[in-house]
Amino acid sequence: MFSKSKINEPGSKETEAAKPAAPATPVSPAPAETKASTPPKPKPPASVLSSDLHITGNIKTSGDIQVEGTIEGDIRAHLLTIGETATIKGEVTADDVVVNGRIVGRVRGLKVRLTSTARVEGDIIHKTIAIESGAHFEGSVQRQDDPLNPGRSGKSGANPAAEVKQ
Repeated sequence: MFSKSKINEPGSKETEAAKPAAPATPVSPAPAETKASTPPKPKPPASVLSSDLHITGNIKTSGDIQVEGTIEGDIRAHLLTIGETATIKGEVTADDVVVNGRIVGRVRGLKVRLTSTARVEGDIIHKTIAIESGAHFEGSVQRQDDPLNPGRSGKSGANPAAEVKQ
C-alpha cells in the first residue's frame, strides 16, 4: 500500500532512499482511519412489544419496532413488523411495513408487505407493495412516490378515490 504511493509520485532516487522516514508518516493516518470508521455504529435491535402488552396512545421512533400486542393509536417507525398476534387500531407509517397480524386503519409505507396471515381493514398508500396469497384486505390501494407525506396524499388521494367509486 505504501509502495504504491511512492510509485505514483514523481520523484528522484533520493525519495526512495528516504523510505525509512516514510513509515512514520503512514502511522499517523491509521488513527484518522480508525476515527473515520467509528461513526457507523451497529444498528440497535428492534424494540419488541410483547403479546401481553396493550398500549393506548401513539408511538413514534426512528428505529425498528416489532409489535406482538395490541395498540390503539398511531405508529411511526423506520421498520415496523406486525406480528401474527398483534392488533393495531390506528394509522401506521413506516419506511418498511411487514404485516402478519391485524390492522384497522390506514397504512403508509415506502415498502408494504402483507403476508398470508395479514388482516388489513383500511387504505394502503405505498411506493411498492406485495400481497401474499391468503392475506385478507378490505380497502383501497394507492401508489405514491412519497407515501410518508400525509399532506401531499390528502390532495392527490381524494381524486383517485372518487374515480374508483364511480
